[in-house]
Formats: sequence, structure tokens, C-alpha cells
Amino acid sequence: MNTFIFAGIAAAAAVAGTLRAAPVRLELARGGEVKGELLAENGERLVVDLGFTVLNIPRDAVLKADRTAGKPVAPSPAFGADLWRDAAPGNTAGSVKDMAAAVGEAVVLIRTSGGLGSGFVIHPAGYVITNDHVVAGENAITVTVFSGSGKDMRKTQYDKVRIVAASPENDLALLKIETAGDKPFPTVAFADFETVRQGTPVFAVGSPLGLERSVSAGIVSLRNRLNDGRLFIQTTTAINPGNSGGPLFNLNGEVIGVNNMKLSSAGVEGLGFAIPVDTVKFFLKNRDAFAFDPRNPNAGYRYAAPPGATAKKLKTDE
Repeated sequence: MNTFIFAGIAAAAAVAGTLRAAPVRLELARGGEVKGELLAENGERLVVDLGFTVLNIPRDAVLKADRTAGKPVAPSPAFGADLWRDAAPGNTAGSVKDMAAAVGEAVVLIRTSGGLGSGFVIHPAGYVITNDHVVAGENAITVTVFSGSGKDMRKTQYDKVRIVAASPENDLALLKIETAGDKPFPTVAFADFETVRQGTPVFAVGSPLGLERSVSAGIVSLRNRLNDGRLFIQTTTAINPGNSGGPLFNLNGEVIGVNNMKLSSAGVEGLGFAIPVDTVKFFLKNRDAFAFDPRNPNAGYRYAAPPGATAKKLKTDE
């Protein structure tokens, strides 16, 4: 193995966790298997040496992992009937830079005829959480997924997006990216909200004013601010139009809330609000009660006028 290849393997292992070498067989969620030497692993991925190349395999893509000898690899995150996965125990905090890079591919841009918003993927099959006000009344929704970084960053736009459930009262919506592809989407984990305290460092990833993959950081000002009969996380993290529906993370890269709004009075800064992750869990557990029905007249679909329709009407009126 030459120096260049070894350096690449060492770098990959450093990203994933402690360097190790043990035989492993991975059964993939979409079918097939991978056999090789397990170099490293963490809550997000496994690094496997195939002998001629090294693979970084997202843990979401692994259905089962077994060593041919020794203790089995920790099982892949469980995505139960409620669609989300909880954070793995023992996750360690990192810098905003490192954590934003680790979770950034699961944060998406949502575009409708009424504007822009953000969201995040919670299930590898393409389930996305966002704010209800981002998609309310819309009949055409697109989701843009970002992968890679720098010069290697790629954008993939999905135009077939379905509203699965919506709750105006909680300002939450569950979307489903309808795609024929068999590649699982990167996902983020939910934090235990009991670990959130006043002063907890947090950061947001989203597309404020359409500025894609923007990161802002702050602290939790209060974990249970009451506003209009609902509880919110109050944070100093900068929140702007376009951040709505995006995730608020702790420094373990775990979602603690959904960015929702900010106070925009003159001279007021550092007053952002997020929906607590426990509210999101309640919404997902009871999504059958919030199931979206496009035939409901209260859905209020907003249809854009066809090109030239306004001019034609004016001509007819004359």
C-alpha cells in the first residue's frame, strides 16, 4: 500500500472514529452486502477496507453488521414505525464546523410558489420535516438535497414531493420525497430533550433568504418559552426568512428543535424560536391524526396563475 493510499485511509478513519481492523460483513438496507476490514465507525458511518479501495458507508444504509469473529458491530440505527431515530448513546460534542459538515447533507432547501424554506431528512426513504407555514396551501413543492462540499458540492432537485401530514397548530409538516432511486438519503438523529439546558450551545443550518447551507450559532436562552399558548426554545441563533423548518442542533449534531420564527421589531436581535424536538416526536407518533387530505376544502391550495392569464383577462374586460 503506497503512502498516498494509506494517508487517505487514515484520514477517513480519523473522520469516522478510532482506527481498528476487524473482519466485517455488512448487510445493506437496499439489498446486497459488503465484506472487508472494519477500520473505524461512529454514529454516522462505518469505514470498510475492501482491499483495493476504502468505503465510507452511512450507518443508515446498513441493515445488519456482523463480524466474522469477536463482538458484533453495533446495529444500525432503528427506524421504527414513528420514522425517526434517536441519537446513539455516548455521542461526543464537536465544533460547529465539524458538526455542520457531518449533518449538512441531511438539511434540504424547500421551494414552493410562495417562497423558500428549509427542512431536514429524518428517514432514509426520504421523509422530511419542515414547518407547516412553509408548505401550507401549496400544490407544487420541490426539495433540493445537497451532497459533497466545496467544488465537489452537488445539488439534486426532487419535484415529486407529497405532504404526508400537516399540523397548523404545531406548525409542523411531514413530507415524502417520491423517488424511484434506491439510494438512501442521509438522515439526522433526534436528541433527548431532557439534555437541553439554558446556555446549551446550538447551531442552525438552512437557507435564509435563499442563501443555501448557511450556518449560524448561538446558545439556548430558555428551553421553554411560552408564546401564544405554545412552548418554544428561545435561542440567540440567527434565524431569518428561509430558515423556517430547518433543524436546530446541539454540538453532538443532534436535532433539538425546528427553527420557526424570530422577533423582528426594530432594534431587536438574538430572539429566535424553535419548536422543541419532543413536539416533533408527538407529531410523528400521531401523524395519522394529522394526515393530509388534498380533497379537504380547508387545505387551501394556492394555484399560480398561468402565464398571460392576467393580460388576457384585461383584454376581455375591455
